[in-house]
This record gives sequence, C-alpha cells and structure tokens, in this order.
Amino acid sequence: MRRQLAARLVQSLVVVFIVTTISFIVIRLAPGDPFSYESSRVTPEVRAHWRAQFGYDRPIPEQFVRYVASAAHGQFGYSFSMHEPVSTALAQGVPRTLLLTGISLGLSFLLGLVIGVTQAARRGSWFDRASGAVLLLFYSLPDFWLALMALLAFAYWWPVLPAGGIVDPVLHEYMSGGAAAIDRLRHLILPALTLTLLTAAAVARYQRTAMLEILPSDYIRTARAKGVPERQVIWRHALRTALTPLITLLGLTLPVLLGGALFVEKVFSWPGMGMIAADAIGSRDYDLVTATVIVGSLLVVAGNLAADLLQMAVDPRVRE
Repeated sequence: MRRQLAARLVQSLVVVFIVTTISFIVIRLAPGDPFSYESSRVTPEVRAHWRAQFGYDRPIPEQFVRYVASAAHGQFGYSFSMHEPVSTALAQGVPRTLLLTGISLGLSFLLGLVIGVTQAARRGSWFDRASGAVLLLFYSLPDFWLALMALLAFAYWWPVLPAGGIVDPVLHEYMSGGAAAIDRLRHLILPALTLTLLTAAAVARYQRTAMLEILPSDYIRTARAKGVPERQVIWRHALRTALTPLITLLGLTLPVLLGGALFVEKVFSWPGMGMIAADAIGSRDYDLVTATVIVGSLLVVAGNLAADLLQMAVDPRVRE
C-alpha cells in the first residue's frame, strides 16, 4: 500500500508540473499583458519599463524557471488587477471556493445516492422514469445557463434570495451572530444549489447502474430467501457493495465542480477562486492566472488521492 501511495504522489506532482507549464506558456502567448489595460493612461515607455522591472520582457523559458523557483518558496508573484500579492488574494478566495464546492459535493452525493438507490429498487416505475428524465435535463444544461436561470427565478421574478455576493454589503456587519449566519446561508443557497443539481444527476445515474449490477447477486437472493426485510437488503447489503464505484466517481467529480464553480461564481458574484480566475484571465494577470491553475490542480490531485485512499480502505482487493 505504501508503494502505491508513493506512486500516486509522484504521479500527482508530475500532473501539477505539467498543468503549471501549460498554463504558464499559454497565458503568455495570448495577446496582451498585465499592463495592456493601462494603455490609455500611461505611455508606451512606462509600460516597457514595467515589463522590464517585472521580467516580462525576458524569454519565456527564463520567466518559467524564475517563477517555478519563486513558487517553490510560496511566492506566487504580484496581482496587478487586485493590487496585492497573489498569495493574499488566494488566501481569501480559496476558502470560499472550498466552502461552496464542499457543500455542493456533499449534497450532490447525498441526493444522488438516495435517488439512484430508489430508482434501482423501483426499476421501471413511474418514479424511475420521471426522476431519470428530470436528472437528464439538469445534466444536459450548461453551468452558466442554469446559474442564470436560477438567478432570474429566485432573485428577480420571485425575489426570495439575494442576487449575488457572499454577504449583504451594507447590513451584514451590523447583524447579530444568528442573523449574520442566516445572511451568509441565504447568499450561499443559489450557487450551492446550482452546482448540486448539475452534479447530483451524474451521481444518481452512476449509483443506479451500480445498484442494478449488485441486486441480481447470489448473496442478495440469499438475504431475501432468509426473510431479511427488503429495506435492509437494499440499504444495508446491496448499497455497501455498490458504494465502491461511487468512491471512484468522487475523484472524477471534483474537477467538474471546480470547473463549474468558475462560471457559477462569476454569475452570482461569489468572491471565490473561480471568480478571481475569470477576472484575472480578462485582465491578463499572468501571476494570478498561473497561481489559480496551480491551486486548482493541487485540489484536483488531492481529491483523487483521497478517493484512492478511501477506495483502498473500503475494498481490500485494491490493496493487493
């Protein structure tokens, strides 16, 4: 098991390095630079001086070596769009994205598991057909479109929830502890619900398929022959085995959630890493874009590594 864990760690480091290299080169080959938006306010000479000062006039391989050496020491550069160090910007945005994606991941797997198991237990029923059609609809919708529809429905047509942000910008600091917590929760509902609906559809479909493969097994028929109640057969015996494929899906879902968070955070003005990355790309903020990609890749490989470890703990065959 230790050898497998070491191999996974090496693979993760290689993936992070490759992703860092690609993002570093691509953003610098794109038109513009961090000082392009200042073209109407400063002279070309000043912009050239800034490029030389921050090393953007040097060859890309030299810039890459310098950046990797700096990032290895925890220094990710300076964000010109946010006017603060990149590490400071990420320290504020990453926890908010982790909060949003963590809640969405938990809710989507809980909702998808319950629906998938119920569909398998009632295969061919009206619930199976109706819920399958609804989930397929949500699974087919683009992230940004569902976010926009949720925003229109619950913030404008039926204004019961805030349109965006993480808290009320005016009243939050004057609220009591309970009222402030409710305010944060109300701002979290729409973005979390959007990501949950997008992911729960895939989880439910995956769980339904896994359950349908387990239910015809001999030990399930034996449990039924012994008179074990059907509820226990489904939720205790069959589900325990069918959870193993769902653990694999856990590692595949995290990248989808992080990618969807970029659009969802932008639509709902949720000040997380996704919104920071979207704004940084628009302003050609080299260091901030590269840092968000590095952090995103680290979160993805950490999620996959956690899923592998969990699968090793649940399924002894994987440890062999």
